[in-house]
Amino acid sequence: MATDNGEFDVRVWSISKYAGSRRTTYTVRWRVRGQRFQRTFTTVKLAESFRAVLLVAARRGEEFSVATGLPKALAEQTPQRSWLVHASAFVDSKWSRASARHRKGLAEGLMTATLALYPGRDPARTIDRRALLHWVFNTGARGGQALEDAAPPEEYEASVSRLRRLSPSIADATDAVNLRKVLEALGTNLDGSPASPSTMRRKRSALYSALDFAVELGELPTNPLDRLKWRSSVTDDVVDRRVVVNPRQARDLLAAVGRIYPSLEAFFACMYFAAMRPAEVRHLTVHDLTLPDSPGEWGSLRLTGSTQTSGALWTDGEKPTEDRQLKHRSAKAVRTVPAAPELVDALRRHLAAFSPGTGGRLFVTRAGRAGVPVAPPFASPQSMGIVYRVWDLARREVLSDADYASPLAKRPYDLRHAAVSLWLNAGVPAVQVAEWAGHSVNVLLRVYASCIVGQEESARKRIHDALGS
Repeated sequence: MATDNGEFDVRVWSISKYAGSRRTTYTVRWRVRGQRFQRTFTTVKLAESFRAVLLVAARRGEEFSVATGLPKALAEQTPQRSWLVHASAFVDSKWSRASARHRKGLAEGLMTATLALYPGRDPARTIDRRALLHWVFNTGARGGQALEDAAPPEEYEASVSRLRRLSPSIADATDAVNLRKVLEALGTNLDGSPASPSTMRRKRSALYSALDFAVELGELPTNPLDRLKWRSSVTDDVVDRRVVVNPRQARDLLAAVGRIYPSLEAFFACMYFAAMRPAEVRHLTVHDLTLPDSPGEWGSLRLTGSTQTSGALWTDGEKPTEDRQLKHRSAKAVRTVPAAPELVDALRRHLAAFSPGTGGRLFVTRAGRAGVPVAPPFASPQSMGIVYRVWDLARREVLSDADYASPLAKRPYDLRHAAVSLWLNAGVPAVQVAEWAGHSVNVLLRVYASCIVGQEESARKRIHDALGS
């Protein structure tokens, strides 16, 4: 059954029932001036009651708000929380289950979105950015208290007070005009240059989730981003073939690392010969190694997790690092990767020269010049700052000026790209490569499509033979 109010173009549909595996829900859907809205309830009585309110208001000819979908009289009787309070509460709802990096990503996205809602405010103002990032959107910094109940530190007191006072309501923050301003801000760096597609995607995801949380709480009927026509930057996840080193270049770079900072030679070898992520290498322990007794044989590495650095502000302890499960895997997931003879040799040299850290961790930040240990045991995982500096020194030593200025192996992570590209071009089945690299086959082929080269002739021959020509 549907009821139509011609004067104000309001249409209310019948209640739809959804019987899920965990619970049954009841959804009321209606339309106001072409805009569709919906609200979901856990019981049919609640849904019927809400639908009755809409029907009565429509039959009386009451004016409905296009922003909220509600009769204006009803909207005025139930004032909304401010956007600042809502976004902070959303962070609180995610905090306990989110990793440190995810917490930081949510805060960064919501900080950028929030600053865009304040007219006339300079988004580059350091104090407002710090107040939002380090306190308003940081549950740990507020001691687990809700924003309304917590007192900000003295350095943020004036900024937080101003942000609270000027914060728009959720409805005002999510009208089309303001949302377009927010999306523009999410896609722009502080210097005015376009943000990378990955940054835009990460920040937009934080905003979308916060708006979904408003729908769950009944503050909004639907997620307004779903109704907004917006074309974001083209996302290009494909690996640039120019970053991939060949085996000779990789060996030269590893040898340079051995001369510059010996304790990191095996670190980079794990990335090149086993396609490991830096966080996975940092998590590696002596207990994860299966090394053969005879030279020239293959071994294996058992990957059980990753060690990420996000800063002490985002972890549950005082340490800046956090041990997590493998990327996109469950907490108990394990991935086994082969260790080529050259990697086995590098690991044996490392074990002979450097004692493991706490818990048998292979790669730790060591005291002493060039990573030579002086006072074991070492508890801190390998500093990524040192990893980046040593890699830059190795590139400068090995590569020509033109290659050093190019994207070739610009980041340590590019060694992983080189490993996966090598396996694919060697003819290793994509399913096997995906398993070793910790990817899905779909992602693997999409990301590394441009790095698979030199197979056209063999492909033509297979087709020729199949045709029987």
